[in-house]
Amino acid sequence: MFGQKKWVPKGQHCYVTGGSQGTGLSLAIILVKQGAHVSIVARDQNKLKKAVEELEKVRQNSDQIIKWYSHSLSTYEGASAALQEACQPFGGKVPNVIFNCAGSSRPTYFVEETPETMKNGMDNAYWVQAYTALVASKMMVGQKSKGKIVFVASTLAYFSMVGYASYAPGKFALRGLAESLRSEFQLYGIGVHIYYPCTIFTPGYAEEMKTKPAITAKIEESDSGITPETAAQGILDCVQKGKFQHASDWITNFFRSATRGSGPGDIFDPLRNIGAWIIIPIVRAYTDRQVRGVRVEHEEYLRSKGFYESNK
Repeated sequence: MFGQKKWVPKGQHCYVTGGSQGTGLSLAIILVKQGAHVSIVARDQNKLKKAVEELEKVRQNSDQIIKWYSHSLSTYEGASAALQEACQPFGGKVPNVIFNCAGSSRPTYFVEETPETMKNGMDNAYWVQAYTALVASKMMVGQKSKGKIVFVASTLAYFSMVGYASYAPGKFALRGLAESLRSEFQLYGIGVHIYYPCTIFTPGYAEEMKTKPAITAKIEESDSGITPETAAQGILDCVQKGKFQHASDWITNFFRSATRGSGPGDIFDPLRNIGAWIIIPIVRAYTDRQVRGVRVEHEEYLRSKGFYESNK
């Protein structure tokens, strides 16, 4: 706003986690098309190689550096090793922008979770982005680089429901982390952004459907969802327009506006707040009614799984 210079990807080194498929790959393609140097990180080497083949098809000049790195980012050691490798072609210089697109969800009922699946839920929703942000911020401050760190959360960071007990807490935590860093990183001139998408139709979404409770899928029927390309453009818009937080659709914007805490919003938030007083109670009431309506069916489901016998 008010004459702020728009960020331009051309010539910038952009580091994209989760870049082998889905939203991360779509974002990497957009960045390469706009002349950026792009490093993508994920675990599956075969997917990474295929992704780079797609990126090579849209490169704008021979000087662009396009690389892939295979690491697990759910540990500090993995996140550190990945970023250190990505810096090598640039003489050790930290990337200009860190795009945290990595993450996954395994929806299920909370009573069926185990300590292991709960930990995996936090790893894949929070730590997979938080560790990368920690490593990157240390390097940016150490090198006095005025870069940017971008997080990708979810509508579920504002409004959660049945099925997401191991996933939504991590997205709520990302929101808290982003607000903390937005404040702290003013000390260093580092920009912080967070994007809140609704359902994205990615390969990861297809995996979610394998474990997602039927009631969760039913509640989400009204969510039209977005493509990875739309989500990627939303992430880029968030950065280019200098927004701290940005949502993908109108309902997520109502949730964001009504519960944004200390984070800065936009000039339309007061109007959204008025609408949120009406809309959010309706959405919550509808969701609760749907859940209560399957109590008998759910009891039969648990009985068929032997839950009651094993948890007396």
